[in-house]
Amino acid sequence: MASKYHVRSISLPSRSHPSTIRVEEELSKLKNWEGTSTSTSESIDTGLSLLEDLYICLDDFLNMASTQQVISHHRCEKCVEEVLDGSIRTLDICGDTRDTMLQIKENVEALHSALRRRKGDSNVERSVAEYKFFSKKMKKNANKLITSLKQMDTKFGVSPLLDLDHHLAAVIRVLREVILMNLSVFQFILSFLTISSSMSKATKWLLVTKLMHKGIILCGDNSENVNELQSVEAALNTLLNEGTNGSEKLQEAHERLEALENGIESVENGLERVYRRMIKTRASLLNIISQ
Repeated sequence: MASKYHVRSISLPSRSHPSTIRVEEELSKLKNWEGTSTSTSESIDTGLSLLEDLYICLDDFLNMASTQQVISHHRCEKCVEEVLDGSIRTLDICGDTRDTMLQIKENVEALHSALRRRKGDSNVERSVAEYKFFSKKMKKNANKLITSLKQMDTKFGVSPLLDLDHHLAAVIRVLREVILMNLSVFQFILSFLTISSSMSKATKWLLVTKLMHKGIILCGDNSENVNELQSVEAALNTLLNEGTNGSEKLQEAHERLEALENGIESVENGLERVYRRMIKTRASLLNIISQ
């Protein structure tokens, strides 16, 4: 997770303000996670847990009298309006990503149920075809969200803070960093959804090379680093090619679908917790500005 998936840090000539140190420590943990992330639901869970911790810390930061005073005093500044806009946009993206995970879970459960019934190869083929149609549509939507995130990443937080009060500049800087970290985490989650098992070897190697250069560890042959969506795709392709008579291949498909169901449910729960924290943070900012 770097560049495309790595948070774009905002550099300032000024030193950190004492009030922002705890938030910066949580941001540092997430940046460390970026460098060791794997394209798995377990790794996403870790990132979402760290993001939740960041918001808990941010909430404490926004409850500080000194923070509230400096934001309220400068509420008409363009930079304050910018972070307000960023907070609602990241909230929308989190909601969209959460809804996507729910759709995936519903379609995976429907496919798994169909395979359990196993009323003949034609029915299995139809169920797999329906899942693949959904998967193709889902990946297209996920790629659109990634494009939107990239555009926001290039435009957000570019205005200079040099002429601002030191405390205000420090507050805006960490709020910008939190929003940029959100963009990075959600790009990573969405990239997890768009990796395809049908890539050519040359395309896969190009992608792996690029992401390794950026510090991202993608799934390989190590079973601990397997992208569950990609794993299900491979199992379904094998099932279609060899039929459902082989109990071993069918059992493998069941196991991979179950692993995907568990992984998606865990990510969905993590997104829900982060979404609730985002709403609380948004409300805190609005309350401060309205004082």
